[in-house]
Amino acid sequence: MSMIGLNDIKNARNRIVGHIISTPLVCSPTLSDICGVAVGLKLEHYQTTGSFKLRGATNAILELTEAERAHGVVAASTGNHGRALSHAVRAVGSRATICMSRLVPENKVSEVRRLGADVRIIGNSQDDAQKEVERLVAENGFVMLPPFDHPAIVAGQGTIGLEIVEAMPDVNTVLVPLSGGGLAAGVAAAVKSMRSHAKVIGLTMERGAAMKASLDAGEPVLVEEFPSLADSLGGGIGLDNKVTFPMCRALLDDVVLLSESEIAAGIRHAYVREREILEGAGAVGIAALIANKISGLRGPVALVLSGRNIDMAVHRRVVNATGNPPA
Repeated sequence: MSMIGLNDIKNARNRIVGHIISTPLVCSPTLSDICGVAVGLKLEHYQTTGSFKLRGATNAILELTEAERAHGVVAASTGNHGRALSHAVRAVGSRATICMSRLVPENKVSEVRRLGADVRIIGNSQDDAQKEVERLVAENGFVMLPPFDHPAIVAGQGTIGLEIVEAMPDVNTVLVPLSGGGLAAGVAAAVKSMRSHAKVIGLTMERGAAMKASLDAGEPVLVEEFPSLADSLGGGIGLDNKVTFPMCRALLDDVVLLSESEIAAGIRHAYVREREILEGAGAVGIAALIANKISGLRGPVALVLSGRNIDMAVHRRVVNATGNPPA
């Protein structure tokens, strides 16, 4: 098992400082009232590219040699990793090819193109896109930087956990969006190294939750992908997963599944009560709290608002669909 430790994460922070934003952790009076414990929001959607992915992508790019950067990098993405990687390679004079499936929303695809990446739309799943990545690596010698199952990616995302504990030293529960596990594994490694009794809980959608299915099976498994408001949480974890599956199995205390209506309520609450625009994946922590899905909740609670890159037409429909979320 390739476990990322506290030193790896601290080294990543030293590497990426100046390239990313150290985002605020702010109190949410409304969620604190709802839950009866202090709740803090880690505003990771404030990153330059609109999601936490910039941390891991930047760390991975800065770890490459000049020769590797000259070859160019390639990755599969559900959108946010591709956007972050495209931004990061521009800063070092490299280039990126991003492979995405037809399920990736057009607003995310167009932003990756705007940043100068070569975009390939392949198949109906991230697994299909990954096959194209592997072909390009074999044929063109590109350097593969996957969206989660990579030590430098996990270490970069883990810097969020450092910042959470520094801002909330007595944190008892951390809620983290869960897809391929790069964010959850990195945050859990940092938090539990500094505050061993804290619980770290992964949150994902009900349908097509690959990490949850894999954890239940005891090994990485394939899942069918479905459209979801939490589109960033879609995709498989890779049958040869070497980093994030073992880390999530060892470090996560629970995984909570959320329905599409619960995710929508999280997006609405974020907008109406917190004055924040979030994509579905970024709102799953809020969704879990207002739906009372976290059993035995102990405060203080920190939850990661992981991204804001939602199609605004979709956002308007969701916000206007059923009125205000619960107060």
